[in-house]
Amino acid sequence: MVLVVVIGVSGSGKTTVGSRLAAKLGWKFYDADNYHPLENKKKMAGGTPLNDEDRIPWLCTLHSILRREDSSRQDAILACSALKKMYRHILVNGASAIETEQPEEKPSLKILFVHLDGPIDIIAGRLEKRRGHFMPPELLKSQFDTLEPPSAPENFITVSLEKPLPEIVLEIESAILQGEASVE
Repeated sequence: MVLVVVIGVSGSGKTTVGSRLAAKLGWKFYDADNYHPLENKKKMAGGTPLNDEDRIPWLCTLHSILRREDSSRQDAILACSALKKMYRHILVNGASAIETEQPEEKPSLKILFVHLDGPIDIIAGRLEKRRGHFMPPELLKSQFDTLEPPSAPENFITVSLEKPLPEIVLEIESAILQGEASVE
């Protein structure tokens, strides 16, 4: 059983990559944007970046979804910005992660974080072309300012979003098959 969370700033391709990978592998796919409360969507649509207080209940909801899939032994992929280390810690450990910044001895969930990384100008170009999304391109800089790229001891790989989509999907699939996300 494998849980993968595709992370990155808005416009990095999380939903596209995650949904394509899930379709290829026959896994369940979740887009974290679908679980934002209306207040969060309105705030972002109005050009105001979310703060930790806005994000924490949303992240706890996403942890519950991942926990449910883990309990039912269902492979799943979640597309979620998860820009800060603390946010990824909440996805792994749920609300208990809020009380402590220290990684737990045994993480609640074993997750492979896939960081889609690339230059701001390419991502800005993608956002300019995107229609009907609540996240305005003007908030991209705030996302880069907030971003804390994954680092050890997090279980992660970094993939360049400048590669063609099939190559990105294949790179992630190879990492999964090589045991990057195997259950210990």
